Amino acid sequence: MSMIDHYLSTWDEMVSPEGQFAMDEIVVRGNPMRVFRNAPPTMRSLWELTAGYADRDYLVYEDERLTYAEAAAQVRALAHLLVDVHGVTRGDRVAIAMRNYSEWVISYWATVSIGAAVVGMNAWWTTEEMQYGLSDSRPRVLIADDERLERVIPVLADLRADAPMHVIAVRTDRALPDDASRWAEVIDPNGAPDALPAVDIDPDDDACIFYTSGTTGFPKGAQLTHRGSVHNVMNLVFMGLTAAAADAKARAAGIGGDKPVSDQVAGGDGQSVYMAPTPLFHVTANNCLMQPCTLVGGRLVLTYKWDPGRALELIERERVTTFSGVPTMSREMLAHPDWERRDTSSIQGMGGGGAALQPDLVDKIDKGLSTGAPSTGYGLTETHGIITSNAARMFVERPTSCGRVVPTCDAKLIDDDGNDIAPGPDARGELCVRGPIVVKGYLNRPDATAEAIVDGWFRTGDIAMIDAEGFVHLVDRAKDMVLRGGENVYSAEVEAAIYHHPAVAEAAVFGVPDERLGEEVGVALYLHPGAALTADDLQGFLADHIAKFKIPQYVYFCDEPLPKNANGKFLKRELKQRFVGDA
Repeated sequence: MSMIDHYLSTWDEMVSPEGQFAMDEIVVRGNPMRVFRNAPPTMRSLWELTAGYADRDYLVYEDERLTYAEAAAQVRALAHLLVDVHGVTRGDRVAIAMRNYSEWVISYWATVSIGAAVVGMNAWWTTEEMQYGLSDSRPRVLIADDERLERVIPVLADLRADAPMHVIAVRTDRALPDDASRWAEVIDPNGAPDALPAVDIDPDDDACIFYTSGTTGFPKGAQLTHRGSVHNVMNLVFMGLTAAAADAKARAAGIGGDKPVSDQVAGGDGQSVYMAPTPLFHVTANNCLMQPCTLVGGRLVLTYKWDPGRALELIERERVTTFSGVPTMSREMLAHPDWERRDTSSIQGMGGGGAALQPDLVDKIDKGLSTGAPSTGYGLTETHGIITSNAARMFVERPTSCGRVVPTCDAKLIDDDGNDIAPGPDARGELCVRGPIVVKGYLNRPDATAEAIVDGWFRTGDIAMIDAEGFVHLVDRAKDMVLRGGENVYSAEVEAAIYHHPAVAEAAVFGVPDERLGEEVGVALYLHPGAALTADDLQGFLADHIAKFKIPQYVYFCDEPLPKNANGKFLKRELKQRFVGDA
């Protein structure tokens, strides 16, 4: 048997009626889907499973440390504060706006455990963007750190004029608005009740609202459910166990190399240790790292900001077993002078998502780890996390694929008119998926929901090919989007902000290849006759309107109107070829 034969047979064993991941077919919101028979019903149920890990370390933020018992006491204290003092009930929302502090994780579990939905605020948002997100989601409570408070306080009165919103301040000494409270003064783990507040939660209730950049100029709040979040975690566990078991079988049969690859989820004999270098307001860190780490009783290592040298120091100190960020981060660590000086032998899985893991990086990770192997996942906010996963020997064997579609999902390809494309080696089309991990929809955006999700099938906006064994190969992008270091930047949103400048007559945003980030944001401009504008002027103007990562780093000026097709749309490929070439 080949390596792939071992993988496919292991997969079939795991999902068989007698297997660990047996599935049933049910109907949810009118759509048929497969669900894991033994999955916890809600995220509260998943959190309650951690009671047996009480004495283990759970959260490590720089030099701070919390055990599961200490974290659970804070979760109970906050949960009761939200319910008993602030009147948060099932279906309400609580916004979290902060760095990757331990308080982010505590706030998440407390909120979902009382049946409310977390609103994950992008920590890079400007005042204007934060005001939009808070106005759109209408949280009963905002939990924010010092930097985010500085941005929201100027518009707090306007926000509160429409609906009450209490503020809980985290790690700040600044003067607070009326009726705001400080985390350290209201969260008393020593006096926390012994149990969480009683509440009935439906698996299809909202668990989280994560905002995605908008194709029409405004971010959209994707409604992540308890069922979808639980199944994303279960899919991650399934994919990790399957890859590890197949690798063990292949090595026992004398194929796949001599280097053992441990189970990336269970972490071998000791405690699994996950490093989360990307922001918790994304599904990458929150759903695909924090949640599975919690389920298996692992330790989660958080940092103030990304620094490859500090990351290597913490990997050595904490004996990190799983490192998952954007590909840039893995590349920067491998190239860092401390890579050879630090002990990275604990790492069993290294890679991540948010952008394609280039084949050369797959090889570099494989050769750079003494016992571990590269891994990647492909997915979106709208799928609660991963759609596919590729790891261990399978990834080394198929480095151009992002892996097989998770077992609870169906996948198909469609053409430009929405028609299904027959499977085949030459079939190329937009990838669509259906299953419990597809979000309920977009908050307050029924039109956007109807456009993205058709009869339960979510349109990913990515052009793909699916090979004979079910491995997905991404070919191109259908959406007008720039993928910058794992952050989706929709051209329409950036263009909408640019058009606020009075000098701009026409603007077309597109991606410019970048060795470190994958892509940078570029824009071609045509100015009104007689108007003057420099790149610095534009960038300074945009700083007040959109987050820094969305601001074009490449600004190209045209002496004549931008080229358009018969429908009046800008010919962005032509512009990109003109200014960037074949780079």
